[in-house]
Amino acid sequence: MALAGPLLFRLGYSLYARTRLGFLFYKRQVKKARERFPHGHSVSQPLGFRGVKIVPIPVLSNNYSYLVIDTDSGRAAVVDPSDPLAVQAAIEEEGVMLEAILCTHKHWGCTELLTCRDHSGGNAALLQQHGSCKVYGSAVDAIPELTHPVGDREKLSVGCLTFEALATPGHTVGHVAFVLDAGPFGGPPCLFSGDLLFLAGCGRLFEGSPETMLASLDAAVGLGEDTLLWPGHEYALECLSFARLLELDNPALEQKLLWATQQRQEKRSTCPSTLGEERTYNPFLRTHRRELQEALGLQRGSGEHHDAFRARVLREVRRRKDLYKAT
Repeated sequence: MALAGPLLFRLGYSLYARTRLGFLFYKRQVKKARERFPHGHSVSQPLGFRGVKIVPIPVLSNNYSYLVIDTDSGRAAVVDPSDPLAVQAAIEEEGVMLEAILCTHKHWGCTELLTCRDHSGGNAALLQQHGSCKVYGSAVDAIPELTHPVGDREKLSVGCLTFEALATPGHTVGHVAFVLDAGPFGGPPCLFSGDLLFLAGCGRLFEGSPETMLASLDAAVGLGEDTLLWPGHEYALECLSFARLLELDNPALEQKLLWATQQRQEKRSTCPSTLGEERTYNPFLRTHRRELQEALGLQRGSGEHHDAFRARVLREVRRRKDLYKAT
């Protein structure tokens, strides 16, 4: 009986990720979200550097797509287009030409409880309107309308913008994050993390192990503390509230939770954070911290490799988060 829950969840995941049921559920999600949030679930603010503009697009009930614009040429890429109508509206408002779709993974759409198709569901509709648009993503994941498979550390250009694909398996086997090199424009690196990493959280391990996810998170952290984190979902309040249960005496966590609470009361977006900030309060990036290990009641075994122990800590944090229900 103890296995019934996980087995049923895996069965549901397989049906939604690999059959037409996922598409039908996605269509229902889109319809309900448009009715409930006609102007989006959050109020977001564009961020600009010299020659670059990043426009967060709140879609579905908690997702974010991102329109990334080379303002000199008027060319743009969109990351994870969930709702094609919302994305097209942003394209028209900004007056840009869509040159590329960057898909982090294959899901019709993701929540912490269920998967459908929000990260790639708008690909086909956008291609009908932007015929020369390229679709980038992993060949391992079944990205709809994929035209340009990308490998780890492979670079691609949109106007004068350069993105690097970062293989980050764990949530799905072919998950890819995209890193915008904003250095030439006077800005920090920008990580579009999909379902790898959220503010104070990380994605569920649908198709990967804790060891795989740990390596992917380490690769992301290696981008540097000033890197801006643009996640695929607005989960900040839930994730911070959960993190607080693990670390009761963490001033950085308390401060961020107070700020996020105020933001969400006003329906304001919590994006972006920085990787430097995340390392101070995100439990999935703190597996090396003794205070977290002790809070979980875990000790490194004799002869246990450091990273093997960290993966064990990550497994326990993920297990508790999967069981956590926000109040």
